[in-house]
Amino acid sequence: MAEERDQTESSWEDLSLPDNYPEPNVEDEAVLNREAREDASPTTEESTKAHTVKCSPKLLQMLKAAERRWTSPGRDQVRAKPGKLVTEYQENDMQIQFGDQKQEFNKHPRTGHPSLSQSFSQSSTDSCSSVCDDSSEVEVSPRDTPQRTSKGLSDFCIRNIKHADYGRREIEMAEQEMPALMVLREKAGREKPLAGAKVVGCTHITAWTAVLIETLSKLGAKCRWTACNMFSTQNNVAAALAEGGIAVFAWRRQSEDEFWWCIDRCVGAETWQPNMILDDGGRLTHWISKKYPSLFENIRGIVEESVTGVHRLYQLSKAGRLYAPAMNVNDSVTKQKFDDLYCSKESIVDGLKRTTDVLFGGKQVVVCGYGEVGKGCCAALKALGAVVYVTEVDPICALQACMDGFRVMTLGEVVRQVDIVITCTGNKNVVRREHLDRLKNGCIVCNMGHSNMEIDLVSLRTAELTWKRVRPQVDHVIWPNGKRLILLAEGHLLNLSCSTVPSLVLSITATTQALALIELYNAPEGRYKQDVYLLPKNMDEFVAGLHLLMFDAHLTELTDDQAKYLGISKHGPFKPHYYRY
Repeated sequence: MAEERDQTESSWEDLSLPDNYPEPNVEDEAVLNREAREDASPTTEESTKAHTVKCSPKLLQMLKAAERRWTSPGRDQVRAKPGKLVTEYQENDMQIQFGDQKQEFNKHPRTGHPSLSQSFSQSSTDSCSSVCDDSSEVEVSPRDTPQRTSKGLSDFCIRNIKHADYGRREIEMAEQEMPALMVLREKAGREKPLAGAKVVGCTHITAWTAVLIETLSKLGAKCRWTACNMFSTQNNVAAALAEGGIAVFAWRRQSEDEFWWCIDRCVGAETWQPNMILDDGGRLTHWISKKYPSLFENIRGIVEESVTGVHRLYQLSKAGRLYAPAMNVNDSVTKQKFDDLYCSKESIVDGLKRTTDVLFGGKQVVVCGYGEVGKGCCAALKALGAVVYVTEVDPICALQACMDGFRVMTLGEVVRQVDIVITCTGNKNVVRREHLDRLKNGCIVCNMGHSNMEIDLVSLRTAELTWKRVRPQVDHVIWPNGKRLILLAEGHLLNLSCSTVPSLVLSITATTQALALIELYNAPEGRYKQDVYLLPKNMDEFVAGLHLLMFDAHLTELTDDQAKYLGISKHGPFKPHYYRY
């Protein structure tokens, strides 16, 4: 199996990024260009004809019924009981109906350090939910420890099933901050739009993803789940999911071999045939396509939420090797503008504080990449008094950084003076050995991108450099002259590996993922080809509208005359597809 995985990974990495990506939502590029040159206020029908995804007919009923959300009755909300949001959606007569890599750097051993981990506060060194993560257990792999739930189920592999009660409390707290999924459960749960769906998922396993997984189950789906990150799993949440009957294969601080073993067990090709894929990073899709390609005969669709995974999907589509329709959730407005931006803005400081207790005032920080994640990181660090530099390859993003008050430099120009290096580009080898050699003593190096390839860690696994574990997720890499760098989470995603993220922000992405699964599963045969698609604009607006209730926000309603003047429906979509929020 190891040899097969090596071949799989090498072929996966050999795929080079294409020069340009196909436009999946445009039947003809000429159509898009012609529309862009037409009147600036096209009608809704004209502006969406060639670039939006057609929803299943009965799914559209949900959107039409949601038009009443903009009116004053839609602003009323009360709490009936903890965890249940009672809104206009539950009180009116709306009836929702749904229609017919493997890396070489794993040579560095990961072992438990009970004395160190017990000497630090768990709340400052692990995720907030890691109160149940006993570091003394890390030396024993869960693969060697058979467990059963209270109901006798054994189809799972997690750290400790005894911590399920703690995880259930975390999930209940997350439910309070995820109103849209709770509304979807309440209304669509009776219709079971995912009845018969067998969803195999590979995402971060945290309290907010647990709310998503359990929502899919209440909508009728059967789920098997594994983690897309070796360090981000909240063990007690995984235990709660397993106790609830979800087949989960994940635990915090996996080895590389354990990571791929869990993905293989989750797919369960011999005993379970999935028909939907929910992926974060593309590893699950890659594993199935390489090891179990016959499964794609039954798979109706793929939903992908990360920039890395979306790039891979476009590569496969261009090469003619994408064997199922795919929804690109990453490029939906609600994902980029809320999850990427606000999640990073809220969590970058939290992750750095929990691992290093660093003071940011006066520190010099370089942020590699000024996309939505980079923007969030820069804004948070600047607000705390840090001097922030930005590196960029895109002149548009670079100009945005300049006009936001940041110096745009190359990494080589600032590498000797910075105190913190943060990568968030989605690319590989952004920080190379030549940069790491020149960083000053005590510099903190971390990654906020999805993949752990942004920092060239392979070059640090050499005989002349010494690695020392300081606390969970914190390593000192020591040079022969005594210089040491502080490396966080071995280059993996900092916020989910070393802290946690706001459930409310991630509720937006989770709701979008759920709707994408519903659409692909219920779409009539032939609607979607083996290509990559975006959700329609009105679906983004619907998801945003569900979350406005949390803020008691009151939207202004267009008059008929105003809507006619703009050439749009008074109930949306309010912006053309090419609008940049």
